[in-house]
Amino acid sequence: MNAIAESKPTVNITHQRVAHRLNREDWLMRLLIVLAGVWLVFFVLLPLYQIIARSFQDRAGNFIGFDNYVEYFASPALSSSFYNSFYMATMSMVITVTLAFIFAYSLTRTQMPGKRLFNILAMLPIYAPSLIHAIAFIYLFGNQGIITTGFFGFFQDRFGLDLSYNINLYSKPTGIILAEVFYLFPHALMILIVALTLADSRLYEASLALKGSPWRTFLTVTLPGVKYGLISAAFVCFTLAFTDFGVPKVIGGSFNVMATDIYKRVIGQQDFVRGATVSVLMLSPTVIAFVIDRIAQRRQVAMLSMRVVPFQPRRAPLLDWLMFAYCSLVTFIILAVLGTALFASLINVWPYDFSFSLRHYNFRLVAGGTAGGGLGAYWNSLRMATYTAVFGTIIVFASAYLIEKGKGMGRARAALYFLSTLPVALPGLVIGLAYIFFFNKPTWQIPFVDIALPNPALGLYGTMAILVLSTIVHFYTVSFFTAMTALKQIDAEFEAVSASLAVPFYKTFWRVTVPIALPAILQVGMYFFVNAMTTVSAVIFLYSANLRLASVAVVNMDDAGDTAPAAAMSMLIFFTGVGVRILYGIITYGVQKRTQAWRVR
Repeated sequence: MNAIAESKPTVNITHQRVAHRLNREDWLMRLLIVLAGVWLVFFVLLPLYQIIARSFQDRAGNFIGFDNYVEYFASPALSSSFYNSFYMATMSMVITVTLAFIFAYSLTRTQMPGKRLFNILAMLPIYAPSLIHAIAFIYLFGNQGIITTGFFGFFQDRFGLDLSYNINLYSKPTGIILAEVFYLFPHALMILIVALTLADSRLYEASLALKGSPWRTFLTVTLPGVKYGLISAAFVCFTLAFTDFGVPKVIGGSFNVMATDIYKRVIGQQDFVRGATVSVLMLSPTVIAFVIDRIAQRRQVAMLSMRVVPFQPRRAPLLDWLMFAYCSLVTFIILAVLGTALFASLINVWPYDFSFSLRHYNFRLVAGGTAGGGLGAYWNSLRMATYTAVFGTIIVFASAYLIEKGKGMGRARAALYFLSTLPVALPGLVIGLAYIFFFNKPTWQIPFVDIALPNPALGLYGTMAILVLSTIVHFYTVSFFTAMTALKQIDAEFEAVSASLAVPFYKTFWRVTVPIALPAILQVGMYFFVNAMTTVSAVIFLYSANLRLASVAVVNMDDAGDTAPAAAMSMLIFFTGVGVRILYGIITYGVQKRTQAWRVR
């Protein structure tokens, strides 16, 4: 009895120590959640507020209500750019989703040969900036283009066949739409492949038992099953086309769109107020599309079932070979466009001297190359992409972990989730302009209060840091969803067992969560790197004379008339992206063998 009595104080002290440690960990978790909130508010919400507020002011900073918007729509030349953007984005979306759906259907619902190769080749455009697509279309459909001149009269001279065809690249939206379709195709394809893969074989067996025709099965089973994937693909394509800057900048010509409107207002006229007005107008359709997509995604989750039987396509020789021919044609066009850009960068003088030369890769020999930053711009892009991949991955995965696995502060974590999804609806040009307003001001005005605070982040403007931060924000949401998906697959029992064994949550995070989710972490890093190398819109307003980037150098060289060197820089970006993708595959294979062996039974 005395021994038991003597042990009670020891047990109480132990319980007190455990309770104190758990309380300390709880406060640490809350502090990290608050810091994640500060990050999102500081770099997403407040800059967005600044650009919206600026659109209701005059150049002197006085509040003038909706006068800027009234003036914008009162000008036929300016208001037409809104219609042009909407028309171009809608047509690009419809064409891209249609073509990508057929391609995805071929990869997932047929037994055609070469599906893996077709999938790899179809994804190649994603590793190049949209500028390279526009430049390639100049060499194909421009005034001295291959198609416009009928292969330079080759077939006309030898066989009497006139194969020339002029699409009026610079005066009609046709060229922009075609280039946008080429740029958007892999983005839509990735979404639709996932949507078509998640099919329930029982529905097709029921349709077969009821003697439904293939066409009726397609309309009543296939399309309803992938409708939410189609909505998501349409949202992504519309947003990317509506906000794209590269293609309209290079081949827009007299067809004015909102992205080039913002650029002309800010860079050409230094009219930041009108630039803010156009930015908010550009933001509106993408936000509406984003809301529609979120509603569709919620309904899609509710339809999932654990009893789904994976669909296995049956062999149908006629359909298989028709789809093989279609995929062969699409991949041929993709390789032809990319091959044209590569060919143009390697010949001496287009279209007079087709001898091969590497002189276009010596950017010091061209005025546009010097103005654009030359090869130094490429190394700056490599550095920025590396920093973006490292710090972006850390920020995204840590934030996703706090939201998904964190304890307490339920409303705060819900608010963080909403803020994490917001950047996907923000065009890159809007982010860049918002960062100018937010980080290039000596003081910050507190909303609804006549109080101004010194700007502690003023020193970030014009540095590598602001380029990295804007790029992280621009591509934040997709990476966030990738991390959330990986974390949702990890059973909550891991955290429960760790807590019962008195293991701190940060040790569980480092020793359990990170190794399990390592493939997804590497995927996020690769996504950040590739997009940081190719982005133009997010950094076009933020780079400094000492920190030029490769993608911006392409714009500057094209403006200077050095189209071939611009193609050469674009190909450097493209091959860098492909090389990183190959490296990612090698590293992922090794990582999965070492950290994912537990999945194999």
